[in-house]
Amino acid sequence: MSDQHEFYPGTWAARTPDKPAVVMASTGEAVTYAQLDDTANRLAQLFRSVGLQPGDHMAFCMENRAEYLPIMWGAHYAGLYYTAVSSRLTAEEIGYIVQDSGSRAFITSPYKSEAVAELGSALDGLDVRLSVGGTLPGFASFEEAVADQPADPLPGRIEAAPMLYSSGTTGRPKGVKPGVEPKPLGSGEPLMLLLVGLFRARQESVYFSPAPLYHAAPLRYCAGFQRIGATVVVQEHFDAEEALAAIEKHGATHSQWVPTMFVRMLRLPEETRARYDVSSLEFAIHAAAPCPIGIKEQMLDWWGEIIHEYYAGTEGNGFCYCSPQDWLAHKGSVGKPVNCEVHIVDDDGRELPVGEEGGVYFGGSTLQTFKYHNDPDKTAASYLGSWSTLGDIGKLDEDGFLYLTDRKANMIISGGVNIYPQEAENVLAVHPKVQDVAVFGVPNPDFGEEVKAVVQPVDMAGAGEELERELIAYCREHLADVKCPRSVDFRAELPRHPTGKLYKRLLKDEYWQGHDTRLL
Repeated sequence: MSDQHEFYPGTWAARTPDKPAVVMASTGEAVTYAQLDDTANRLAQLFRSVGLQPGDHMAFCMENRAEYLPIMWGAHYAGLYYTAVSSRLTAEEIGYIVQDSGSRAFITSPYKSEAVAELGSALDGLDVRLSVGGTLPGFASFEEAVADQPADPLPGRIEAAPMLYSSGTTGRPKGVKPGVEPKPLGSGEPLMLLLVGLFRARQESVYFSPAPLYHAAPLRYCAGFQRIGATVVVQEHFDAEEALAAIEKHGATHSQWVPTMFVRMLRLPEETRARYDVSSLEFAIHAAAPCPIGIKEQMLDWWGEIIHEYYAGTEGNGFCYCSPQDWLAHKGSVGKPVNCEVHIVDDDGRELPVGEEGGVYFGGSTLQTFKYHNDPDKTAASYLGSWSTLGDIGKLDEDGFLYLTDRKANMIISGGVNIYPQEAENVLAVHPKVQDVAVFGVPNPDFGEEVKAVVQPVDMAGAGEELERELIAYCREHLADVKCPRSVDFRAELPRHPTGKLYKRLLKDEYWQGHDTRLL
């Protein structure tokens, strides 16, 4: 592969047109490279025909399905910023993202028909509204719309990028907008080089993706493997036994997981686990949430020393990596920096020595810059000079390995999903029976953390199970259920400083007693 501009599906549509680019794990539905490239080219032509230019935005929201990655590539071929919206969000949340991103096109499916029906004015002003796999009122057929377009590649195509949304500490999700320098389509990207150099990805690889494609890592890793002509196998919904069956059936060589998935697979009966041959796996990669040491030890005993870990974020501002051998020698570490430097600093921005806890910052001249869309304050708060942070707290050991110990921004990670409690707090705070509220993560053996609300009610006499159910239901009317508390406790008063600052740490510490770390 000598041509520096060959790292995109069109290369493989020419060389291996009949090779599956995407296979759906449960149904076996496949999309060849020729079909993927054809759909992507036609969709890019459609975008250009209505005036969308490189640097414009589009959004799409749907379940894991065969058209998902061709749609992503269509936006990429057109040079657009594309926002994959979580299919778990409510209409209110979807509408906000479509409008905040400035999207001029929106593609969805009947799977989201209920939410789409409530979007109303959020769809006003869109140049393109398409429905995949069935009809929706006010939406044109995706299949008919792309079929009407020429399959010729657009001239002068350049690399594009996703603008994915990370929940905001101020209550609204924020788009992470990477800096993109114009370069020809197929030039590749840093992640693809990591896949090839670190995880030995190659054209013959089979990448198994058990997670929702709207998450940053699954979307980017699937794209990375397709850049080099590999086959991607996508699971429609995660199921532990079905995942093992898919690995065996498709001969998966690479896969990516979150710790909750490990827990679910380990809880299968021993005879069920033994039924499936997973020996084709060369690399099982995990990230997104801390993995309990005991769980990782069991996975290594089961699958062998093929389990690799990394620490990074949607922001793309740094990457730490831990091989299975390094992890066994530094249990609990998330690895050493690969493409960056790691600095641990105190609240005054002073760098701390080895072993001391502080804010984790990435540095290095080659790192990607980013900003939070429409939030200059959040962007500025993420930088310390040229260094930037994901908001985590950690420490380094003498060998340079990073250990995460807490989350500075109060973020909750439940089953690999990032949740910022401010969103739920903002919803619950306006409920007429709530005087004050704090939302934070508490231990959960399956998901690492779960969302807990502690409420000071207007009338303490009314506190109890009925009010708990009412508040949880109220929150779910406005937010995706994963962001809402699974339980509510009541207090006569929450610990606040006279200035109004909530001492959330005092509350959180009560629920984490007996744990060595404030992360699971």
